[in-house]
Amino acid sequence: MSRVLITGAVGNIGTALVRRLASEGRFEIRAADQVPAPTWMSELGVETRQVDLRDPADAVRATNGCSHVIHLAAIVGGIGNFNQLPYTLTETNNALCGTLCRAAIDAGVERFVYMSSSMVYERAEVYPTPEDYLPDCPTPLSAYGFQKLTGEMYTRSAHEEFGLPFTICRPGNAFGPGELAADEPGISHVVPDLIAKVLAGRTPLEIFGSGEQTRSLTHLDDVAAGIIAAATSPAGLNEDFNIAGKEELTVTEIARIVWEACGRDPEQFALRHVESFRVDVPRRYLSTEKARRLLGWEPRWSVREGVAQMVEWTRSQMEMASSAKGTMAASAEGPGLTIAARESPR
Repeated sequence: MSRVLITGAVGNIGTALVRRLASEGRFEIRAADQVPAPTWMSELGVETRQVDLRDPADAVRATNGCSHVIHLAAIVGGIGNFNQLPYTLTETNNALCGTLCRAAIDAGVERFVYMSSSMVYERAEVYPTPEDYLPDCPTPLSAYGFQKLTGEMYTRSAHEEFGLPFTICRPGNAFGPGELAADEPGISHVVPDLIAKVLAGRTPLEIFGSGEQTRSLTHLDDVAAGIIAAATSPAGLNEDFNIAGKEELTVTEIARIVWEACGRDPEQFALRHVESFRVDVPRRYLSTEKARRLLGWEPRWSVREGVAQMVEWTRSQMEMASSAKGTMAASAEGPGLTIAARESPR
């Protein structure tokens, strides 16, 4: 049986991908990340490695024996990361891409899958944006978009010079159970950020900018299915694919969907607009016709269904955290009470 290396396997897309591949049973799975893997991965028979893949030696050891590499590892996050950590994410993500490309070349893998981003189209003027528009698309202004485009060049250059077989995937705004909002504004992705604010009772609901910015929200299960289809299909060899949801929604529309999914009164929906960051993409709407035509892939989750699922997951996490705090307080008052360690059910 072939073995696939998934880098960044503990991230949201990584965990969705591990679960789906494990359920299909077509590959042995090696999951690599800089942070410890959750115990459920080992229970599913996944080989886990905690490594720093910026180290060329670690990248070689992780890649050896693998027929496929799906490279997800990167600094990601919300709009705040793009604008506040431009050098850090550029340095880290370029180092990761460079070491993994070289290791994949030396290992002679059958397919190197690079996880790019819809941010490479951040200045697009054609909608829905198709893959073949990229050469004419204005260069990204954000460090993140530019770095993801740089990673694509690493991948294509490795193919041109060394014959590395590749596939490039560009997901839309991925969302789904697994990400809780950070305390700092802008660090989280838009859906978990909005869910946390609504569940906390914050009103009016605070958003960045006018709210007219649009996004193509894509459920994690759909992203994982798209990656696997692209990575395993002969039609995906040396090709690039947009993996995105069908719906183009404004941030205001997304906020309203979250508001109602949390059980709030639609009549009380109100927004407070705060100044956004230097780079805030005004429109993001991707064509997925190529993936449908060549891979037979189409998104299955609607935004409303996915948001409702994520709200329930977030509530369960908040309840678990509250229960754990209560147990800690009780334990401090008397003997005999312990806290059970829990894995996040990503």
